[in-house]
Amino acid sequence: MTQDDGYLLDNQQTEAAERFDAFTALFDPTTFRHLAGLGVGPGWRCWEVGAGGTSVVSWLAEKVGPTGKVVATDIDTSQLAEAARPPVEVRVHDVGAQEPPGEDFDLVHARLVLVHVPDRERALRSMIKALRPGGRLLVEDADPALQPLLCPEEYGPEQQLANRLRHGFRELLADRGADLAYGRKLPRLLREAGLRQVEADAYFPVASPACTALESATVRQIRDRLVTAGLATDEDIDRHLANVAAGSMDLATAPMISAWGRKA
Repeated sequence: MTQDDGYLLDNQQTEAAERFDAFTALFDPTTFRHLAGLGVGPGWRCWEVGAGGTSVVSWLAEKVGPTGKVVATDIDTSQLAEAARPPVEVRVHDVGAQEPPGEDFDLVHARLVLVHVPDRERALRSMIKALRPGGRLLVEDADPALQPLLCPEEYGPEQQLANRLRHGFRELLADRGADLAYGRKLPRLLREAGLRQVEADAYFPVASPACTALESATVRQIRDRLVTAGLATDEDIDRHLANVAAGSMDLATAPMISAWGRKA
């Protein structure tokens, strides 16, 4: 994606660090399970696409050790400074517009990235191009259209308001080019790109403290956008944030679909 005023979830906003912490709590166990299953180990060369925060980068760095390398890229690397030491190399990079930051990688991984990239077809081609023969690709992305509700059980006015604001968030994402049904396409796209041994699964958190923290940070981050677009009022948002803080609602996230395969 291009970093401009149209990007909804800027890494430099105050709430970005809170969102990354929530993603770490929600999704790292699933991501680490898949990465371990792919055999990541000493000496591997890895490209972490759209790294955002440091948790996955740090995990990879520990696994590959001093003989390996982790190239961590993002359009905004402001959250990656603490990870920028060997074997980690941090680069500003737009996966949807630039050539890969190297080649012959043993692993390329992206989590919750391509759904937001306008030219996601080019981005996926670039990621596969960067792999060595036999290298592994792991792409993990959301599918908000598969489960569009913040509160799957909509039984009262608090849940109705929450789901209305979640609909507004999805509308803002779609207006900026996000593919809200991208996650389900990943197995097919990897097969069509020539990868072998393609598999996929999904993780769907329904209620957890991290879901609550993620919702609070996200709504505060996009508050002005929601109001400007006429999708909510300040009063709506204040009431919703108070409901979230009260901890009486079961808040879900969109399913994260993980798909992986091997380059021929």
